Amino acid sequence: MTESDLFVSAKGAAWVSPEPGVTRRIMTYLPEMMMVEVAFEKGAVGAQHSHPHIQASYVAEGSFEVTIDGRTESLEEGGSFIVPPNLVHGVRALEKGRLIDIFTPHRAEFLK
Repeated sequence: MTESDLFVSAKGAAWVSPEPGVTRRIMTYLPEMMMVEVAFEKGAVGAQHSHPHIQASYVAEGSFEVTIDGRTESLEEGGSFIVPPNLVHGVRALEKGRLIDIFTPHRAEFLK
């Protein structure tokens, strides 16, 4: 890592669309951790899935219905949730919104 890698501008981050109404961009990462911004249109769904990474998410904008291991709660701006490894989880945007997701270790498949 060089000193210039310590600060990242959002201008250079490419958006990808993994699901209808959902776009994401990698904000920054090291092998041990990754930060991703995910934008949702109202009603868009982040489908139920699981992965071996720990995930912590912050609701930066909007509100979401979040399901983790069969338990569902609604979270508004400023709320957060954490997903231990391998638990099935997903979200539904109750309105247009954004999540900031942190993964440890980084999601290598997002880099392809």
